[in-house]
Amino acid sequence: MILSQSLETLYSRLTSHGDCAEDINTPKGDIEKDLLRVLSYQAESAVSQEQHQEAVSCIQRCKEMLLRLPKETGYLSLICYNFGVDTYSQGKHEESTFWLSQSFDIGKMNVKYSPGSEMQAKVLRLLAKVYLDWDCQKYLEKALHAVSLANKEHMQLSGLYLKIQILNKSRRLSELLDCEVPLEVCLSTVKLLVENNREALAFYFLKRVCQHFESSPELGSALLMHIELLLQRDKELLAKQKIEDAITGHYTGKQLAPQTLSSLHLLLWDRASKNFEAKNYSEALEWYNYSLSFYRAGELDQNLAKLQRNRSTCFLHLNQLEKAKEAVEKSARIDPSNIFTQFNIYKIAVLENNAEKGNGEDVKSHDHIIVGSSEVFQQYFSPQHEQQETAVKALESLCEHSQDVTQILTALRSSYFSTLIYCMHTGFTALEKLSQISQIQGHGAQQHSEDANWFRKIAWNSALQCEHSPVRMRDFFLLSFQLSQLCAPDRGMLMGQKTCLLMAAAASLEICRSSDHTEQQTELLTHTLEHIQLCKEIWTTIKASGTSSKDKTDTLLLLYEFEARAKLNDPKLESVLESVLELDYIETKLLEIIAVLAMEPPAHFPVLCKKALRIALSLHRKQPQVDLTRCSNCLHSLIQLTLPSGVSEAQPCVLEEVWGYYEEALSIIATADFPELEILWLLTRAWNTGILLYSLAQYPEAERWCGLGMSFLKHLGSLQDSYHSQVTLQEADGLLYSLSARPKALDFIFMFHILLASSQVRELLFSSPQ
Repeated sequence: MILSQSLETLYSRLTSHGDCAEDINTPKGDIEKDLLRVLSYQAESAVSQEQHQEAVSCIQRCKEMLLRLPKETGYLSLICYNFGVDTYSQGKHEESTFWLSQSFDIGKMNVKYSPGSEMQAKVLRLLAKVYLDWDCQKYLEKALHAVSLANKEHMQLSGLYLKIQILNKSRRLSELLDCEVPLEVCLSTVKLLVENNREALAFYFLKRVCQHFESSPELGSALLMHIELLLQRDKELLAKQKIEDAITGHYTGKQLAPQTLSSLHLLLWDRASKNFEAKNYSEALEWYNYSLSFYRAGELDQNLAKLQRNRSTCFLHLNQLEKAKEAVEKSARIDPSNIFTQFNIYKIAVLENNAEKGNGEDVKSHDHIIVGSSEVFQQYFSPQHEQQETAVKALESLCEHSQDVTQILTALRSSYFSTLIYCMHTGFTALEKLSQISQIQGHGAQQHSEDANWFRKIAWNSALQCEHSPVRMRDFFLLSFQLSQLCAPDRGMLMGQKTCLLMAAAASLEICRSSDHTEQQTELLTHTLEHIQLCKEIWTTIKASGTSSKDKTDTLLLLYEFEARAKLNDPKLESVLESVLELDYIETKLLEIIAVLAMEPPAHFPVLCKKALRIALSLHRKQPQVDLTRCSNCLHSLIQLTLPSGVSEAQPCVLEEVWGYYEEALSIIATADFPELEILWLLTRAWNTGILLYSLAQYPEAERWCGLGMSFLKHLGSLQDSYHSQVTLQEADGLLYSLSARPKALDFIFMFHILLASSQVRELLFSSPQ
């Protein structure tokens, strides 16, 4: 401020001497320039401090000095523009419009030293944008005036688009055509309208554009956009009318430009393709016919050959064989060697029940016609199609006679695995042929591996879809394994082979379980052991490079081997159990399953069964939380195996073994809530054993076992009451009479009389749980 005042004072003194004093002209000019700079800095400072009026005063003083300092016009104009940008970014629209207007006005004060027309246009475009952001409705005219001035100063696309945006808001787009803007800008305007959901206005403006550029050779691009927009809005009737107009114009001197015509063909083909995929073949044919209408008679073009093939395919689906034949013949005139053209010819012959072609006579010399896309086979040679058998024979003939391995693999890819894989008789036949073909020499190693891998995956996926057919699942997994042997070896492929063999073994065991034929079972189980052995070898190779500790392959292999050998009554079964026990981590569930398998008919290995159950029981008891239900099941099975129900005698060693199981049961019951039904079962079995021994005149042992049974009585809870209705008192009295008839057991009977004083206890003693 002090510097400004000092400069003002000095400037006033210099000017007071008059303009004629030449000796002071030079310092006067320098001081004026310095003063203008200082004032501009003050204005900048005032703007930053939001002191708008002070900034305005400083700039106004600078404007007055421009008459004597014209070269500073550009500088001051840019200063005001910067002020306008800063205040706009702060949301001060009124101040921003003031500064931008000042910038433009200052720039006009001296054209020679102004920032230039390009900068002036930039200022005006920003001014228009500020007006739109400030209040679109209130300042729309000012915004339009600003952008119109900008376009006059310096035409740019950004200015045109801004004007389009303003005219769009004011619904005065027709004014744009008065500006002689290029067609490209007008079409961009249409797109902008569509993006802003102004469809009605977009179509109206597009119509005006077409009228305005009616004589222009570029009109076709506007027509193409019109058709495209109509189709996007599902206005097919209007679009078809426009297409028909374009076709008429094409033959009456209004030909479309090559690029435009090519784009129109793509649009028509895309529409036809969508209808074809939706199986609306008549509609697809209509769109293809529109495309055909743009071709002149005698014109030869590869796209025309493809078009005729597509038309032929549509006619085939509409069962119009004559028209299909006519279309494909026209395609053959242009591109006779094309595989798809020949394939369509072959399809027509098959549909006409042509015996020679249908049975594959021509395939021997022209087998390339069978190699088509999988989609075509799906449409015409699906399992539901009445000509499917003929198609299968043709493919079988191809596999039999063709020497081109690549061709056969392509045919199988395209046909069998896209349509016949789920057919019981043809799908697996195709897989077997592939296994043979993949071993033919002369096929490139890399391609051979890729082909085998592709079909391996197909076999794998087919196996997964056969969950209700173990036979097919096994066969597909084995075939997948065989094909994997033709692929490049790596860890991933080895893992796949291992899984295939594991699944094949599991499927074979499942088949064996449902089979009643001993010979068939023996054969299945022998093959299962072969799969398991091969799987072990592969798994050993895999483990050499490291495996996850969570992998269950070892467990599954041993489990499957145990089941197979058990059903074969193989003497090596015990060694399998030993291998199970050598695992790093033994699951009790595994041992329980092994125990079941050891006694599942036709297997009968009670010693191994009990060994597995004893170890499982021991592991259960070592758990932090003992599973009492599973413990009781193990004990139940051990007792039942050692001393089966209904025996007429019992060896002392057997009784001692069973006694040990009872003692273990009592030790568990004493520390935890044992299942009551199992306690009742233990009580009953012990009591019945005592009765058996009594009947054999082994009175001390009988007393011992009956006492053991009575020791479980105190552990019963609610079952004492619920069991009351199951046995009658007469049954107990009958047994009492039987006991009393033996004088050597008087003491024993006396004890029973005391116990029988309670009717509830009496009924418990002489009953057997259901």
